[in-house]
Amino acid sequence: MRQAWAELMFADEDSQTKLMRDPVAPAKRSQAAMKKVQSRTLDDGTPVHSFQTLLRVLEGVVRNTCRAPDTDKDTPAFDLTTTPNEQQKRALELIGQIKL
Repeated sequence: MRQAWAELMFADEDSQTKLMRDPVAPAKRSQAAMKKVQSRTLDDGTPVHSFQTLLRVLEGVVRNTCRAPDTDKDTPAFDLTTTPNEQQKRALELIGQIKL
């Protein structure tokens, strides 16, 4: 998930550089990652997140199973899902691209 969400977080997105760096040497952030750290915003102006703050943003997307009050358990129910904002949509799209 961290790799899928790299573009939304304070992380390097250049995975090729990570593969080629010296594993013993201290890691250095790319210019793009430093820009995100310094501005605390993405190119589109939305805030950059840590893994924890991105999870908190996604807490707002919920699915509720609803049933009319005063009915028995055999009464049909329906699901009601909140509408995600643009940032939540992007995070969910990125997660959807993970191949298992």
